Amino acid sequence: MRATCLALALMLFPAAATAQQPFTIAGISAAPGTVASGTIDIPARPGDEGTSLPISIVHGTKPGPVLALIAGVHGVEYSPILALQRLRTGIDPKPLAGTVILVHVANMPSYLARTIYYSPVDHKNLNRVFPGNAEGTISERIADVITRQIIDRATHVIDIHCGDGNESLRPYLYWITSGSAQVAEAGRRMALAFGMDHIVVDPNRPVDPKASLYLSNTAITRGKPALTIESGGMGRTDTDDILRIERGVQGVMKHLSMSSDGPDPVVAPVMLERSEVLRSNFTGIFQAAVEKGHTVAEGAVIGRVTDFHGTLLEEITAPFAGEILYVVGTPAMNKGEPVGFIGRTSR
Repeated sequence: MRATCLALALMLFPAAATAQQPFTIAGISAAPGTVASGTIDIPARPGDEGTSLPISIVHGTKPGPVLALIAGVHGVEYSPILALQRLRTGIDPKPLAGTVILVHVANMPSYLARTIYYSPVDHKNLNRVFPGNAEGTISERIADVITRQIIDRATHVIDIHCGDGNESLRPYLYWITSGSAQVAEAGRRMALAFGMDHIVVDPNRPVDPKASLYLSNTAITRGKPALTIESGGMGRTDTDDILRIERGVQGVMKHLSMSSDGPDPVVAPVMLERSEVLRSNFTGIFQAAVEKGHTVAEGAVIGRVTDFHGTLLEEITAPFAGEILYVVGTPAMNKGEPVGFIGRTSR
């Protein structure tokens, strides 16, 4: 009799059968139509004190995609961190279809120590150790937690960056085309929806889920469309760089039918189908010869590295004609580190 009554209730009130349930990550639970915030703790191990990930969950009243927004993978990339603070209060959960997960600072050790590229604890680049290792160093354990508790729960992922504290950068995003054609096409539509007018086409990311290296690539190797965004740099917190991220997220949410408001997709972006990171062969003092956004000819001098007495060690030149997407804007330089990034359109 009880089963018959339940079946009748579901027939009369079908919404009850499909109502949103609370969304929970690591004990942080958001009821439908609410926002919840808390931290995911990463316990200490021999050699480090552990850390935590501050996250928020904006949980809609209707079913829909689960969009993960991740900031602070590099600790001195401030524009994404501030943009996510604003998005936490700017996204209204009441009309939202689906869920938005915000990781406010992915790399707390680097953020607190104000370090570029590398963790001050294990000297690893967090965005080169995915999908991580639950028994590894602090960066590897952070990557493991993000993979298991954020990426695995999401349907779509945006890894939000800017130029690190030493990088002068013009805004662009990466569209990753390695992996399945279906995921790549979904990524292309997300890239257009984000609205940036410069898109780096990257066909060369790893395809092994066990060695994905990069955060966004970790999602892609698991069948989930993902983007990497770059807006800002040089440790600055310029309003335009923050608002560009906010508008881009709103555009993606509109594209995914999570919300009705948001900008339209970019119509005719510059597609950069060849790109290359330029690196120094020496440790010393770097001085740039170009600025972000400059168009340069093949062979143009991008910058020079001298020793600490001023003797020239090398000139770094453009391997092809293209646009400078970022250039290092501070003198400190280690052998093997980037000095700039150049991209070329197929037009």
